[in-house]
Amino acid sequence: MIRLCIFSVFVSASLLTNAQMGTPFPQLEGESLVHGMVNIPEDVQGKHTLIGLAFSKKSEKDLNGWFNPVYQQLIKEPEAGSLFAFSYDVNVFFVPMLTGAKRPAYESVMKKVEKDVDKKLHPNILFYKGSMKDYKDALNIDDKDVPYIYLLDPDGKIVYMTKGAYSQAKLQKVVDKLPFE
Repeated sequence: MIRLCIFSVFVSASLLTNAQMGTPFPQLEGESLVHGMVNIPEDVQGKHTLIGLAFSKKSEKDLNGWFNPVYQQLIKEPEAGSLFAFSYDVNVFFVPMLTGAKRPAYESVMKKVEKDVDKKLHPNILFYKGSMKDYKDALNIDDKDVPYIYLLDPDGKIVYMTKGAYSQAKLQKVVDKLPFE
């Protein structure tokens, strides 16, 4: 079982209102564990993108619970000849949000996660260091102790949002919105 041990520092967001569906995801620049910068939504244009945000240590456990099922269903190549195997062309990023007083821990947290997480997963983990205000306002973030999961369409607009612990029903709603190959 693949485990993602993210020391995530600071996440929060309230339920997405209907008015937010179809709105652009706010600009987010993060550094991946392969040490490249990724700008969302600019760098992910043309593909659906699943983003998991974690703003606190408490939200880490729930976000970690999403990683293996998402990896198995959306990232990992299906085995050849599998009758019900589908392949999805989707970007996936899990983002520890280091904001406020947590910003100085950026490098040490990144090094720890880099060491603890399987290298094949490094491109899917981004680290954000900066202000919380833009995300709190744009995404109506109000509970930093749960992770928030956003699915963006190929234009970077929010088409689905959920929060909290993983469930098969929540992941199925994501999958239902994705085209498969």
